[in-house]
Amino acid sequence: MAAPLKDELDIVIPTIRNLDFLEMWRPFFQPYHLIIVQDGDPSKTIKVPEGFDYELYNRNDINRILGPRASCISFKDSACRCFGYMVSKKKYIYTIDDDCFVAKDPTGKDIDALSQHIKNLLCPSTPLFFNTLYDPYAEGADFVRGYPFSLREGLPTAVSHGLWLNIPDYDAPTQLVKPKERNERYVNAVMTIPKGTLFPMCGMNLAFDRDLIGPAMYFGLMGDGQPIGRYDDMWAGWCVKVICDHLGLGVKTGLPYIWHSKASNPFVNLKKEYKGIFWQEDIIPFFQAVVLPKDCDTVQKCYVALSKEVKDKLGKVDPYFTKLGDAMVTWIEAWDMLNSGEAAANGK
Repeated sequence: MAAPLKDELDIVIPTIRNLDFLEMWRPFFQPYHLIIVQDGDPSKTIKVPEGFDYELYNRNDINRILGPRASCISFKDSACRCFGYMVSKKKYIYTIDDDCFVAKDPTGKDIDALSQHIKNLLCPSTPLFFNTLYDPYAEGADFVRGYPFSLREGLPTAVSHGLWLNIPDYDAPTQLVKPKERNERYVNAVMTIPKGTLFPMCGMNLAFDRDLIGPAMYFGLMGDGQPIGRYDDMWAGWCVKVICDHLGLGVKTGLPYIWHSKASNPFVNLKKEYKGIFWQEDIIPFFQAVVLPKDCDTVQKCYVALSKEVKDKLGKVDPYFTKLGDAMVTWIEAWDMLNSGEAAANGK
């Protein structure tokens, strides 16, 4: 049986180490093209198991390809993965961390995470009215009594957000008070996140429709030289959700699960996160209140408008957000520079 969307999907992996973990994923990933974004020392050689079709970019490549605009791509942080989103020419992206392994469902069967993400993306979302049986398009489910027939066609799905067994995706304070906690709950459900509701997006098991939302999948300025880390995927998720709500797109969360194998150091994480822990008390109300202009009818227009709001409102919280707002514009310029054909074709 042919791999679904084999010629329409790239797998993006940020890494600083040899990709031995791909051996476990070989039955599921080998048919697909990989984009590997090497973080850290560009002189280090990253070994990829034989038999995979891939391209690899390090910091020197990013600087060469983007020139001055390379400043928008983070260094020494997994946020660098978004460069892979930019250089891809495929319609769909799946991104995974190199410490994520194949999980098993309750019957002991290996979970094909990529296949489930594809199912999520190819089925509509229902952000305008919550279905209490979760995803009504899933096998064995449907719309419940009282669900408006006028809304049953749903909206296009832009994002499929997967979850993790074993090591939970906790912030540093929670890690410190629950060092031995493991997620053993397998919930067999996919749901659409309602319109107007934000969520903490995790980038370690994530798929999206690049044509629908790609230009908003910017993981911000994190890591080396920045006052904050570990907020890259969440920042992207907040921006993406606001834009999806504005443009009439859906975001799903739930299945598939991966096995998150390694807990990061909570003390190191606390150093990276501590400003964000304070700032998010301003960031979340900002995203809850922000309204994009009605004439913003493309992702790029939405994102540039959002960048102005970030500078105007969050710039008062800390100068970092003024810098981030500028980087958001640079990101869009770089995206359009590398994807000008797509932009013209899509009227962007």
